[in-house]
Amino acid sequence: MTSGTVRKFRDDTGMSTAEYAVGTVAAVGFAAVLYAVIHSSATRTLLTNIINRALSIQF
Repeated sequence: MTSGTVRKFRDDTGMSTAEYAVGTVAAVGFAAVLYAVIHSSATRTLLTNIINRALSIQF
């Protein structure tokens, strides 16, 4: 490059359509995993035990 040459870069602010698609797929995948964990019997048992212990504490 010579000293008088100015490099021009494209403005890449924001996401492209492909990036939106990848982000959406990742968010849906995370939501599906979270849904499966929340609705599993182990999680339900754990939450029930925590609530029962909290309600049985003597003040």
